[in-house]
Amino acid sequence: MIQSSELILNPDGSVYHLNLKPEHIAKDIIFVGDQNRVEKITQFFDSIEFSTQKREFKTQTGYYKGKKMTVMSTGIGPDNIDIVMNELDALVNIDLETRKPKENLTSLNIVRIGTSGSLQADIPCDSMVMSKYGLGLDNMLRSYLIDDISEKAIEDAFIAQTNWDLRKGRPYVITCSETLEKRIESDKIFKGFTGTAGGFYGPQGRVLRLEIQDADLNRKMDSFEFEGTKMTNLEMETAAIYGLGKLLGHNCLSLNAIIANRATGTFSEDPYKAVDALIAYALDKLAE
Repeated sequence: MIQSSELILNPDGSVYHLNLKPEHIAKDIIFVGDQNRVEKITQFFDSIEFSTQKREFKTQTGYYKGKKMTVMSTGIGPDNIDIVMNELDALVNIDLETRKPKENLTSLNIVRIGTSGSLQADIPCDSMVMSKYGLGLDNMLRSYLIDDISEKAIEDAFIAQTNWDLRKGRPYVITCSETLEKRIESDKIFKGFTGTAGGFYGPQGRVLRLEIQDADLNRKMDSFEFEGTKMTNLEMETAAIYGLGKLLGHNCLSLNAIIANRATGTFSEDPYKAVDALIAYALDKLAE
């Protein structure tokens, strides 16, 4: 039995941070970072049957073209993903009354929809990027046993090509769900490595008043390539989602609307339109 200190429940029996019970979620779940973006997606739903929020974790469940879906905000960063993924898994794979894992496990389909800046000149503003790999620079996933799910050859190549300082921890690489990749891919989608940083400023090469450990890291990451696959974008959640998803047996995929291109110095003329186009695309693919 899982102890109360390990799996914390609220007085009403819901999981601690998400404030959810098993009946509140669908098997198809869309992640967004910003709580205010949840309704930007559910506004397209035919109906909403459940809504709740605790802290930055806002959840709405309803129907889109007859398909039951949940939209949830995760907040920012790998530490929040650790909370969200573990508590979602507990909802479907642990009996919350007996506190024992279920014999028959459920696999969720989790699709992250975000915005990002492209690192490559040939991935223009207003395009859509699918994260074929999540490349984690954050160390959170290293608290778990990941040797059986990580891509060691790619990790070694990244360390060598960027002269990565291992005092910051060993980067990890996890692939997306092949099931969701085939379900959602099309000729409209670019694919590549999505870097997941543990912070927004120094960990992503931004300099305000503090010097950073490797001032050339962004340039080296931009040029990283493995067997023809390049870095497409940099954010703070994807690799953590992919890693915990694989460990827990869930299908995970990350999609981003490209609203800026760092290589060309350009920004989308209408970023809201780009985001809406990605939302409509993802919803229709999930509803098929």
